[in-house]
This record gives sequence, structure tokens and C-alpha cells, in this order.
Amino acid sequence: MTPLIDLDPRVDGLVVSPTLAARVRANELAQAGRRVYRFGLGQSPFPVPAPVVAALRAAAGEKDYLPPGGLPALQAAVVDYHRRRHGLTFAADDVVIGPGSKELLFLLQLAFAGDVMVPTPSWVSYVPQARLAGRVVVRVPGGGRHGLMVDPDELDRLCRTGPGRPRLLVINSPSNPTGLAYTGDELERLAAVCRAHAVVVVSDEIYGELTVVGEHRSLARAYPEGTIVASGLSKWCGAGGWRLGTMAFPPTLIALRRAMIAIASETYSSTSAPIQHAAVVAFRPNGEVEAYLAEVRRLLAALLLWSGTELMGAGLDVPEAAGGFYLFPSFAELRPQLARLGIHDDVALVDRLLTRTGVMALPGSAFGMAPGDLRLRLALVDFDGARALTAAAREVIGRGFLERYLTPTWEAVTAIVAWCQEVRAEASP
Repeated sequence: MTPLIDLDPRVDGLVVSPTLAARVRANELAQAGRRVYRFGLGQSPFPVPAPVVAALRAAAGEKDYLPPGGLPALQAAVVDYHRRRHGLTFAADDVVIGPGSKELLFLLQLAFAGDVMVPTPSWVSYVPQARLAGRVVVRVPGGGRHGLMVDPDELDRLCRTGPGRPRLLVINSPSNPTGLAYTGDELERLAAVCRAHAVVVVSDEIYGELTVVGEHRSLARAYPEGTIVASGLSKWCGAGGWRLGTMAFPPTLIALRRAMIAIASETYSSTSAPIQHAAVVAFRPNGEVEAYLAEVRRLLAALLLWSGTELMGAGLDVPEAAGGFYLFPSFAELRPQLARLGIHDDVALVDRLLTRTGVMALPGSAFGMAPGDLRLRLALVDFDGARALTAAAREVIGRGFLERYLTPTWEAVTAIVAWCQEVRAEASP
């Protein structure tokens, strides 16, 4: 007799995260002999800094279960890091360490009883996580620059529709998928609305150390009593597979922090001991790590600027990325030509781009945009980061440098530009 199963409604219909699914699709095409440019999954192309790798080797023998809230030495290092880098004040007991910031974000939504407010657009996993946690998801329509930022007036309007309801707002700066970052003035306006409505905010700052335009600013500077700061090693330290995330809570939200630790103790118990010991070195002051980050930022700044300029030259609307390694171009200017080719939404656009150029991108609709907006997210990460960093130490970073050392990404951007020109020609009457 066949075993009887019934899926929980929160799980039924859930599919693999689009970013991970894109990686599987790219691998399949590559195995079939296609040249594929992997602009889908946002995995850092850069190596883990040498001192952090050495620390992991030294900690390989650490085998004990650590406290569910994290290794005390690492909690202290994270506190010092936020003080030095962002001017934020926390105590060691305010910090929770988890197996990736993604897991911590889910535990937070599980612990928080209230609506989860998610910007449009936003990272692909915020909404599915909230639904898995059984929360009501409130989409905050995009506004501000390029219509892609949280508009304080719109946030205020949404909060007024149900005064007194507990709300958790998720913001991400610099942003995945847009690359945009909030300015100081924009954060002050957001803080004023959140304070007026007692909104709890989780500020996902996983790309904070990869800010290449201006200085990284945290909402916690403007709204310290209501902001939880999330970070980790995956992006700025190139250690996505290490699965090490952090969250720092203000004392006013101690109940949430305690609830998360309790959930952690009953689920994953504790985060990998060797990884936590190694992470102490990453978060403490280290000249070699600082030099590594400076070179990474220089490379990303040049890559984002050149790529954005090339794509805008092809007639695309491309928000100027302030950090991370993403661009979020709109192909709306080509809408009439694309329509004549049978392309009416971003999924069809992704498929045609992949077929014609080999570039694997993600549709904007995976991030909450309307399919007809024709926006795609490009993760500019298909290159040998270690080789590029070595070369950057001795050469000027310009167009020629990008072509020589970031060749797959350079080829992919060039291919997109050429395809846009072909679309105009093919669709001409």
C-alpha cells in the first residue's frame, strides 16, 4: 500500500529558489556543450582571504557544540566590527550567530508574530520564507530612484491601513537585485516612518562591505531602537559555502533575540565550530583582509561602471549600482521590437537571451517585479576572482584589464549589447 502523505499548505507549490534553479540550468547547458555565462547565482567570485583560510585550518580540530547564540569570542568580534565600520553600538549578548544569514532571516520571521513587509523588488527568498513561517506578506511598491526603492510615503500609507499591527520590514542595502543603496537622507526618512508606526526592521547588510560608491550607511544609525542588522561572510569575504551569518539586536528587541536562540537550540543546535573560530579573524581588524577588501572594491567599481555604461549605450535603463555585483537593467525601451519577436515578458526575455547569447540571467519577476517590466538581474560574477586580484595589484584597472582578466563577464556584457543591436535590426519592418 502506498504511504499516505499530505503536504503542508505552506510548502505545497513551493519550488527551488530561482537563483539555485538557474545554477542547475546553467550546469545542464554547459554539460550539453553550450557556452554559458553564469549571471544567475550571486556567488562571490573572489577567494576567501588568506588569513581567514589559515584560521579555518588552525580551527579544524574544534569539535564541541557551541552555544546556540554563537561563540562568545565571535560575538565580541562582530560587536567591534559594527562599531569600527558602521558606528553602531551593541553588546556581545546582542549578537546571534547562525549557519548563514538566510537561516537567521527565516528564524526571525518564524519568531516574529506579525505582518512581514517586503519591498518591490527584493531578494527572491524573503517572500517564500515569510510564507513558510505562516506570516502575512505585505508588498511595498517600489518608489524613489528608478521606482526601485522603498518610498517612505507609501510605507506610511500602508502602515496607516492597520494601525497598531506588529510589522517587520525587510530592507537590503546595497540591494540584491538592484545594486542601489540608500543615502543618509533616505534612511532618515524611512526611520521617521518606522518610528512613528513602531515597525521592526531587519536591515540586510550582507553587501555592506562591497559598497563602491560613497560610504555604507546602516538604518540602525537613524533608527537604533528598532533595527536588527544582518550580515555574514558569504559576499564580502567570498565564503558563501561556509554558511556563517550574524544578527545584531538592539536591547529593545531582546525578546526576539531570545526566541531566535530558543528556536536555534531546537533545530540546528549550533553553528559549525571551526567556521565560527575562523570567522573571528574575519571580523577583527586585519591589515591583510582590509587590503583584500580594498582591491575587491576597486575591481567591482570598475566592473559595475563599465558594464552599466555599455548597457546604457545599448539603450537599456540601468540603475547606477552603489555596491555588490548586480545590475538590474530594463529592456523596456526595446518593448516594440521585442514584441514583434514574440517576447512579451521577462521570462521569455531570459529564455531568448540565453538561447542567443549564452547569458544566464534571472527575470525581474523572480524579485517581485511585474513580468511586463522587462527587467533582468545580472550577477557579474563569472570570472576568476583570484586571478583578477593578483593582476589588480600590479596593473591599472580599465577596459583592457576587464577584457583580459574578467574575460567571461566582459564577453557576456558585450554579447548582450550586440544582441540588443540585433533585436533592433531583426524587428525592423
